[in-house]
Amino acid sequence: MIPLLAWPFALRKIILRSLAIFLLIASAAPSPSSALDWVPTDEEIKKYRQSWNPFSHGPVLLQAVDIQPKGQLSIREFLFSQIGEHSYGNTLSTPNDRKNGSVHLYQVNPSLNVAYGLSNNIELGAALPVNAFWARQNSTPTHDAGLGDVSLILKYRPIVQDPDGWRPSFTHFSQVVLPTSRWTGTERPPGGFSPLGRLPNTRFGELGITQGFMARKNLEPFRISSAVFYTYAVPGSEGSTTTYSPDTINTRLVLEHILNDKNGFGYNIELSTLHGLTWRADGHALNRGQQSGFTIVGVQPAIQWKFGDAWVAAAGVQFTVAGQNAIDAIYPNISLYWYWNQSGKIIMR
Repeated sequence: MIPLLAWPFALRKIILRSLAIFLLIASAAPSPSSALDWVPTDEEIKKYRQSWNPFSHGPVLLQAVDIQPKGQLSIREFLFSQIGEHSYGNTLSTPNDRKNGSVHLYQVNPSLNVAYGLSNNIELGAALPVNAFWARQNSTPTHDAGLGDVSLILKYRPIVQDPDGWRPSFTHFSQVVLPTSRWTGTERPPGGFSPLGRLPNTRFGELGITQGFMARKNLEPFRISSAVFYTYAVPGSEGSTTTYSPDTINTRLVLEHILNDKNGFGYNIELSTLHGLTWRADGHALNRGQQSGFTIVGVQPAIQWKFGDAWVAAAGVQFTVAGQNAIDAIYPNISLYWYWNQSGKIIMR
């Protein structure tokens, strides 16, 4: 019998563990029978693409929910940075309660992201990042720069939104994170985790598998996107020791308000959360990383605009608004997309 006072924690743990297992066992692609049936019809896709959806950047901190049209390519140059000199204690609190941290971290993470529409319902992608940081931990300075962790991405959209109803688009997101920073000898920054708002949010230099579900609905002049991602940290090794790091859960909620359809100008409000768990989906006890768990909540205002037939950009600054066992930081970032379509006409996702 679970004591009454322990119910809230126990229920939360059961719910999160169930979500973790569900996301991990969810198929990255439909079964052979459903693959033939569970896709939007040509009529549904045509109806969606003729609806209101001006060509613009979209969210900065969330992969596009809807899929690239077949044969369309995008290349994204993304510059993400982090400035953190304070930290939060072991209770969830606001910046009013932050303390001067033992770690001062300044980080720059440029990356090159490529996405290609393999079909109207499947998109392949890859991210090639660079990690550079300057830090002071307990008065000891450290710095390094080198290749980050490369990601391979598969997105599958079984449901496309209905412009005349309330049905949104739903997309399944799969990502494999390769420990290329460890393979190339790039040093891990203090704290070890990727900054809030970036995917993957695994520990640097570790193999990770992310499963997620994304949704989007266009309601002129707004676009609303949301997502939840679970990242499983594959067991690693240090010498003869097998290492077990925490799994993580990311969430996103984004509101875009397009002010000018012609030039794609608008603003975004983007909410991001990152939760480091105190357990793993495979049941192994933790022996590396932040074993007591952590939580970070951030909000980013951003602007987006179009400045060419194939070019769109966005810029924003994410602010930490609450945290627990985590660094308090701000995250300036800028993003630039270039699109190419074999037909010669760019189609908004």
